[in-house]
Amino acid sequence: MTLLRLSPLALSRSRFALSPLAETFGSMLVLSKPCTDPWLTAWHTRHHGSLAAALESDPFASGLVALLGSTKWIPEFIAGPPPGGMRTRIADELTVLSRATDDEVRAGLEKSLAHSWKPHDLSWLSGHRLAARVAGLLKSVWTAHVAPDWPRRRALLERDVMYRAGLLAAYGWPRALQHMTRRSAWVGTDAIRFTHHNGPDLIVSDEGMLFVPVSCSTGSWLCAAPPNHYALVYPARGTAATSRPTKPTGALARLIGTGRAAILQELDQPATSTELAAQLGQSLGTIGGHLAVLRDADLITGARVGRRVVYRRTATGDLLAAQQPTGTPAPETGQDPSMRSA
Repeated sequence: MTLLRLSPLALSRSRFALSPLAETFGSMLVLSKPCTDPWLTAWHTRHHGSLAAALESDPFASGLVALLGSTKWIPEFIAGPPPGGMRTRIADELTVLSRATDDEVRAGLEKSLAHSWKPHDLSWLSGHRLAARVAGLLKSVWTAHVAPDWPRRRALLERDVMYRAGLLAAYGWPRALQHMTRRSAWVGTDAIRFTHHNGPDLIVSDEGMLFVPVSCSTGSWLCAAPPNHYALVYPARGTAATSRPTKPTGALARLIGTGRAAILQELDQPATSTELAAQLGQSLGTIGGHLAVLRDADLITGARVGRRVVYRRTATGDLLAAQQPTGTPAPETGQDPSMRSA
């Protein structure tokens, strides 16, 4: 197995971040194949055809997507740690990507080919300003296919970060990292396993690691940049679940009321009162009243994370909510990690 080793200082400085570029990259690969992600089915149906047509007319883009969709090595010029934390902009990430030299692009993609499970002809990898062409492709995918859906996705990603930040505050990094990816796990007192494949340990710089959720429910990868800066991209919680009934029915709603039952159901994923109000289409005052009753009944609990209070169900709340049909969750899946993929 391969370990990421963190000093106490690196651990204390590790944090969460968002990456529109990672979201775009993952979405591009999802769109290029048949959809297996229930959370993205409607989006995939709307956008798959137009991306397929764009790739068919551009041999460079088609070859690049085919290679990156069938490899266990994502080149560093694409997989870089996001520079702006939770406020990272894709324009800034694409600027960094565009600085890669032609030699760096070719070397990275040749390494991707060496770790691909399919044969590829790299005759499309010719000419100059290769990084700018890659950046142009990703920018077009962002603009046409991801940006219109970004508010919905960002809300889901921020919700995952708040959930894990709550675990971090209460229990520390081992609990916050639990089930982040299929292979990741805390090892000993100073290391994170991110793949079962054997390789040299990676030493994280004292600036700490970044943990970056994406909305695709499969696949994860490691981003790297010198000197020893790393970011682990992982699927956000909740992306593999099928849609739930919009209005609770049955015994739970009759017992505690439809509004409170809806909140208890929505807290499958921890959330703030503002997120619950937006998700359920109710006022903050109404949500606040329901939360107070549920908290007094020991069905939920709240924990302060920064300036926000994140609510989650208690064990009693979980037992009660289990009686409410909420749809069947899809099995957790993920691509087999290796090398730069986690």
